[in-house]
Amino acid sequence: MAGYKVEICGVNTATLPLLDSSEKETLFHRIKNGDQQARELYITGNLRLVLSVIGRFSSSGENIDDLFQIGCIGLMKAIDNFDLSHQVKFSTYAVPMIIGEVRRFLRDNNSIRVSRSLRDIAYKTVSAREALTRELDREPTLDEIAERTSINREEIIQSLDAIQSPLSLYEPVYSDGGDTLYVMDQISDKKNKEDNWVQEIALCEALKKLPKREQRIIKMRFYEGKTQMEIAQEIHISQAQVSRLEKSALKTMKGYLS
Repeated sequence: MAGYKVEICGVNTATLPLLDSSEKETLFHRIKNGDQQARELYITGNLRLVLSVIGRFSSSGENIDDLFQIGCIGLMKAIDNFDLSHQVKFSTYAVPMIIGEVRRFLRDNNSIRVSRSLRDIAYKTVSAREALTRELDREPTLDEIAERTSINREEIIQSLDAIQSPLSLYEPVYSDGGDTLYVMDQISDKKNKEDNWVQEIALCEALKKLPKREQRIIKMRFYEGKTQMEIAQEIHISQAQVSRLEKSALKTMKGYLS
């Protein structure tokens, strides 16, 4: 899948429409009232979002038409489950769901054999994680998933590892009009912490120049080795906000140290 075709699954991608915020809100209210025509318009108006997501799986070797169809299923699930009262952009909610749908498809078509029991555990885990995310309005912890599924932590970790495809550290997770989140933003680097420039003596003075919240984020991220998701859960903001605050804080600190 080296490049996009102009026509995918009979859809001319060069002429796909774009919906502005007011159009999306109006259509969504109609959808909630059972208007199927509005639902079709909303789907069509978000097909560019599906295209942007499946582009991230260009190295999978899967047919672009198949990925597009699977992505559309994820889009429709997002439309059916989206709640305007959450005060978040639809794309922020939809992109992870589309990605999840595509990854499930790729797992099911993976040539690497995973035992049925391990796959069943993984599916139960993913299902519980998605349900808890909707209930809690945040990413659930491993302990919460274990409690919901009555499966121990070790089995959950093993099952999820077994069904994951290798990813580049620079694989984008999602971008919603701001900084793109990459896989590397979700992992901690404990091995190289001692060699990192933030360990320099001048860091203490640079940290003092930051607001309290940014100080806390930098300390948790680089001294305690926590991931952005763990920090987001602890200080009760989104991972995207943690990423933006972290990058802004590092820029400020580098400016002070230079």
